[in-house]
Amino acid sequence: MQIKSVHGGLLIQSKDDAKIDKSQWRVVTEKKGDEALMKGLEFAWQAVKHVKSNAIVFTQGTATVGIGCGQPNRLDSVRNAAAHAGPKAHGALCSSDAFFPFPDGVEAAASHGITAIIQPGGSIRDDAVIEAANKLGLVMVFTGQRHFKH
Repeated sequence: MQIKSVHGGLLIQSKDDAKIDKSQWRVVTEKKGDEALMKGLEFAWQAVKHVKSNAIVFTQGTATVGIGCGQPNRLDSVRNAAAHAGPKAHGALCSSDAFFPFPDGVEAAASHGITAIIQPGGSIRDDAVIEAANKLGLVMVFTGQRHFKH
């Protein structure tokens, strides 16, 4: 267990030491990724687990190029990751430690040149998020596993 003090109390959470289980991954978009893309998404998924929530990580190959975290919403984290990545966002992959609750985060990532997104899925608005990814020509993978770090 990890214990952190917060104003007026304690936060107790278990360490995120879950292994990647690709057998649970589902490509949920019309566009599918090749083996190289899936390998890149695996790296992106591993990287995002080490970032404070609401975590968004942009990657190119085996390098992080943009990180957004600690924001009150996922959209702001996407914007921060894109700002840090700059032109390296074009063609990059995006990982999110938790589901996208609205299509706006997906649309923002795509507007900066992201080509694929990996995320847990599980939002009541997953259909709208998948629809946005399809309209934008993105690959989207649901892992069925959430990362969360405070």
